Amino acid sequence: MSAARSRHDPLVTRARSAHPYGLVVNRLRSANPYVVDSALAVLVLFAASLQWMFPDEGDDRLTLVGWLLGAGTAVPLIWRRRFPYATALAVSTVTTAMAYYHAPPPDVPYSGLVVLYTMAVQGLPWQRRSMLASWLLGAVLTMQFKEHAQPFEYAFHLTGMICAYGLGVLARLQRAYTAAVEDRAARLERERAAETARAIAQERARIARDMHDILAHAVSLMVVQAEAGPVVVRSDPARAEAAFDAIAASGRDAMNQLRRILGVLKEEERRSGATRLPQPDLAALPSLVRQVSESTGLRVDFRICGRSRPLPPDTEVAAYRAVQEALTNTVKHAYASRAQVELDWKENELTVTVTDDGTGPARPDGGHGLIGLRERAAACGGSAETGPGPEGGFRVVVRLPAGADREAALG
Repeated sequence: MSAARSRHDPLVTRARSAHPYGLVVNRLRSANPYVVDSALAVLVLFAASLQWMFPDEGDDRLTLVGWLLGAGTAVPLIWRRRFPYATALAVSTVTTAMAYYHAPPPDVPYSGLVVLYTMAVQGLPWQRRSMLASWLLGAVLTMQFKEHAQPFEYAFHLTGMICAYGLGVLARLQRAYTAAVEDRAARLERERAAETARAIAQERARIARDMHDILAHAVSLMVVQAEAGPVVVRSDPARAEAAFDAIAASGRDAMNQLRRILGVLKEEERRSGATRLPQPDLAALPSLVRQVSESTGLRVDFRICGRSRPLPPDTEVAAYRAVQEALTNTVKHAYASRAQVELDWKENELTVTVTDDGTGPARPDGGHGLIGLRERAAACGGSAETGPGPEGGFRVVVRLPAGADREAALG
């Protein structure tokens, strides 16, 4: 995050404004830098002129040359933030000229203190060090050979310069720390937004897969019954009536399941705390198999091998949808007369196998339904295989973790 952006960040602005000092700093930083530094240059020039305007005994009186040299140390401060090192060199050069021509700088080197602070904040490492060493050495030489200063004056001037430089270092470290904190907060916010976007995309993909499975299954059953209805409507009215009843039942079941899925998108239900019906699970498989058999005339055998046990909800939904999608493809594409659904329970795995005696799916890739089936299995840490069966027909095999290996598979 850039320094300009961090200065205008609303959270940072409110935090700094909570304290009067922070309010002043915030206003100064948001003001035009040339206006602020011009005012600083005028203030430095005024302070430097005081000892000549109101001299004590033995002090030099104000002269034009002395004032111009004093102005030469103050005016470059206007560009101290734009060109910090050039400003420091200009101020240092004019200050050296004042010392050499015995137009001594003020009792307090105001321009020098501002320059040292600015270099400590903005200068490169070698610029900061060289400038601090030059000013300390120049002050010592000036007091030694030009001013014949007393010992306490050495301590006063050198300590003042070191303190100004130290304040600049602290300001630089504080700005770096603030920038790092703000950058980290912005990065966490971006990661949080990305995680939310991923969660939304996954939820939308899940809803899309559920809607596809429900609609494909229900529509396939209704199409089969609708095609059979006109054929038997005159010769076998009872069978035709049963076919139309099956169409209506399939439509109602599809509508109920769609309402249940789309309920997650309704803000009103979330606010009111309305409960949604549970997603289908393995216990609903016998009902699904019976529905397909009665509605389509396809003979479906259902078998369970091993000891069944509860699974996580997403795994049970994946197993149910796998059987639903496989039977839907059998009804739509396989032209089969018989199918078999088998649940094989093992210690750490549930294998769901659906086979038929038909000619296989019309599309080689199995369409979007089988792709969604693979995605469901992968989301639960499992896998899915589709292809011709060992004795002809088409086979769908889904392997889902059913024990301690589930976490490892997902990890």
